[in-house]
Amino acid sequence: MIKLYGIIILVAVLGGVGYGAKYYYDTTQNTIAQLRENNAQLEVAVDTAQQSVETLQKDMTKIATLNKGLQEDLQKAEAYGDELRQKLSKLDLIVEALKDSKSLEGKMNGTTAKVWRDFMDDTGGNAERPLPQWLQQSKARTDSQDSNQSGESSDTSGSTSEATTTE
Repeated sequence: MIKLYGIIILVAVLGGVGYGAKYYYDTTQNTIAQLRENNAQLEVAVDTAQQSVETLQKDMTKIATLNKGLQEDLQKAEAYGDELRQKLSKLDLIVEALKDSKSLEGKMNGTTAKVWRDFMDDTGGNAERPLPQWLQQSKARTDSQDSNQSGESSDTSGSTSEATTTE
């Protein structure tokens, strides 16, 4: 009888150990499967993050280049503004307006026409397009009533701008 009890206990212990081994094997395999799935998701996330970093680096390079160009343009614009301030400080527009208002009006209209065309050209517009009606009318008036009798140009900018009247 003791042998029988010993065999039953031995079978029970071996069955418990077998069941424990099977339980450990199953849980380990489930954990490995879950870890594989998590690893695949992490690899996708890492690839996405790497692509984002590369895109950001390219964008930063592009932004730096554009910023450098804008900085250069700003410096040119500031230099041009300084030049204009210097020119305006040399001019006494009030005295000139009182002495020869028609000539001053012609100079201002010619310069306005030049600035208008430059503005249209810089913004992608057609600089050859006719000037606005308000500028054409005042330019036509100053051409017909020009007080500059010497035949010399009264434009101080050194460039000539002609306005054509459209009908």
